[in-house]
Order: sequence, then structure tokens, then C-alpha cells
Amino acid sequence: MKPVGTIELFPTTVTVDDAERAGFRFGAKGTHTSRTMMFDELSTVLASVGGESRRQDYASAIVDDNCLSKPTSSTRRLTNQRLGELYGLDPSIPLFRVFRRLWDLDDAGRRQLALLCAVARDPLLASTVSPILSLNDGAEFLRDPVKAALRDVVGDRLNDEILDKVVRNIASSWSQAGHLEGRTFKKRRLVNPTPATTAFALYLGYQVGFRSADLFASGWMRLLDCAPPQARDMAVEAKRLGLIDLRMSGDVVEINLSRLNPGQGGI
Repeated sequence: MKPVGTIELFPTTVTVDDAERAGFRFGAKGTHTSRTMMFDELSTVLASVGGESRRQDYASAIVDDNCLSKPTSSTRRLTNQRLGELYGLDPSIPLFRVFRRLWDLDDAGRRQLALLCAVARDPLLASTVSPILSLNDGAEFLRDPVKAALRDVVGDRLNDEILDKVVRNIASSWSQAGHLEGRTFKKRRLVNPTPATTAFALYLGYQVGFRSADLFASGWMRLLDCAPPQARDMAVEAKRLGLIDLRMSGDVVEINLSRLNPGQGGI
């Protein structure tokens, strides 16, 4: 049974500057005013561009080569911009480097990897984590709590018509990630963590200031519907696969995530 209540993505001691250097984005604006998390488009782009590519290579694949088969150059440019907002598509961004490495390693976890990245980079999507994850398995998706959570972030900047569009985009993204299912009436369903998605959740939690055992209980782990005991088991498996270094003794947890970002120093 899932616990309910506020899902904490950031500790009270979060250092915004450090998180932004890693690739997080903050504020009251986000891509979901006009798009969803664009999972299918992301998948096509990443299949078209090698893992060691530069930002310009991603832009060229989208705009010049039209790998997404968009009808106009303006649509291609806008899609490149929106995907960049959500995921970075730039190896100079640490968060994207880690994301891209894990994406290439874990087919089964790609939807959750994309969600974790998009939540880190879109404040609008991040604001809806609590009303979605607090739903029990099989519970009906309700628009009003999501709309209220968004209103807390944007204030009066968006009118009700635009906010309703954002809610639709948000619901679509949570469906693409697997946390909602159904067309007319969406219902909550639980997702399954993998060692790679667990490693990414640990990475994101660490970047915003969670430490030791708190990493297993952060909102980033909750995005995987992963309770602390399962998170520990998944972390051990991630260690076995060579993704992280980990030592645990009771409540004492020592974790080193530099294997996720080799050549960039300790994390």
C-alpha cells in the first residue's frame, strides 16, 4: 500500500545553484504549457543520434535530417527546442550525460528514465508529482488536484483555458510514463523500478541534496513507485551491474555515483 501525502523532490537544504549546474531547471514556466514529455519523439531522436554526440548533432538530426518527419522547418526547430528544454540533448549537461548512458543500457526502464529527467527539467511537471503519486493503484485520475498544484506554481500567469491545456498535457505525460492508463477515464497504475532507473533516481536525489538513507525515501525514488526496502535491493543490483558503488550497514549508507558519469570526477 502506497503512503499518501506530499512527495518531497527537494530537501529543505537544497542548493539551487548546484542543482542547476547539474542540469535541473527551476521557476514557474515549463514545456508542458505546449507539449507533453514527447516520449516517442525522444525515442526516435536518441535512436538516430549516437551516445557520444554533441548538442549540434541532435539539432541537425531533428532540423536538417528531419528524423521526426515534421512537415515544416518551423515545427522541426520548435521540436528541437522543446526536447532540449525537457532533456537537455547536450553532453555538457551532467544530468543528460547520465540519462543518455542509462537510456542506452536499459530498454525496459526508458519511460521512467524519461519521466525522471523531465521532472527534473520542467517545474510544471514536477509540481504535479504529489497529486499523481498519492493516488492508490487503480484510483481514478482527478483533474482538480493537479490543476490546483499547477496554480500554486504559476499563480495568475496562466488563465483557466491554458491551465486546462497544461493539465491535459500533464495527464498525457504521466500516461506515457506508465503511471496512468485509460483514455476517457484515466486510472493510476504502479510502475516497476529497474537497477538503471534506481541509479538515476539516486543520482537526481543526490544532486539536490539528499544523502545517506534519505536517498532511498526521496521523491525521486517514489517516482518509480519504489519504497525504501525495494530501493535498497535495487541499489544493490545496480552495484552488481557496475553502475554505482555502495556500502550499507544498518542506517549508514555510503554511496558513490561517479561510475554513472566517468571521467567527470566524484559525484
